[in-house]
Amino acid sequence: MKERISYLELPSGLLAGINKTENYLHASGMDLKLLELIKYRVSQINGCAYCLDMHHKEAINMGETELRLHSVIAWRECPYYSDEECAALWLAEVLTNANQQNVEDEVYDEVAKYFSKEEIAVLTVAIANINTWNRINAVFRIMPGQYVIGQFA
Repeated sequence: MKERISYLELPSGLLAGINKTENYLHASGMDLKLLELIKYRVSQINGCAYCLDMHHKEAINMGETELRLHSVIAWRECPYYSDEECAALWLAEVLTNANQQNVEDEVYDEVAKYFSKEEIAVLTVAIANINTWNRINAVFRIMPGQYVIGQFA
């Protein structure tokens, strides 16, 4: 795989909005380890190798385990995700499915058991943001394997 566009080649400020959103998410008070788990799962679905590398490293740095990261593809079958994490992962999968037109009440109601409206809003934006990054990287083909923890902090 050859990188098509480097972040260094982009016009200044092009990604400022998405970066500002990412900074907001980090400062939102939401559990950052949960957000990394969601970002990892969405990146699995979208097949974004760069994001998988990044979010694997960040999650491990935050104390996540290899077992949970490797198993998140089968979260419904695993006993080591909390009900709260399962609800968030379900929402992430529904929002990432390009063919999904609506978030059904069943999904929303499950998420609402564990998260406030404000937290649901943060989760929704976090899921949308990682989907955006995955699609940017699909076009740019940013080379995986070179990410350093905290690189974009």
